[in-house]
Amino acid sequence: MEGPAALVCPVSFSQPVSDESSVAQLSAKFKEEIALMRPWYDRSTEERKRTTVGVSGMEPEAIGSFVVQFLDDDIPSTQEDNNFGALFKLAVEDLKAFYYESATARPGQMDADSETLSQWYWRETVAGKVLVAVHRTHRDSEDETLRRVVNRNLVPRAHASLLS
Repeated sequence: MEGPAALVCPVSFSQPVSDESSVAQLSAKFKEEIALMRPWYDRSTEERKRTTVGVSGMEPEAIGSFVVQFLDDDIPSTQEDNNFGALFKLAVEDLKAFYYESATARPGQMDADSETLSQWYWRETVAGKVLVAVHRTHRDSEDETLRRVVNRNLVPRAHASLLS
């Protein structure tokens, strides 16, 4: 019995992004990655006639712009209510669904299992690096909801080694 096939990323980049990249560089690569994933996501929704992206009410590009705001120490000042953490959690759920649906739209990738997808997402995408950086930035946040989301829901325990 063979194990799951390795997931082949539907996009490739000329330069990898390291964990030590500047916020501006990481943000730019993240937005580029989302743009490159978008055609695969569109293909996925067209072929499947459905999507699980949408709980945040934002399009993938808007999710990317929203999430990168959390790379800084300050909570985004554009939010008028105190529900940053809850909206952030929904945006992150949509982001993950966007990536998984995009990745599995490629021929031969539709049957990728959850472990393969998770390994790919957290270890090989810029999105995973961004979310790890957000965790590091806000794990001690004064905003209780954001702190709870970052510490309990952001990076799965299976990938906790990325946080050290």
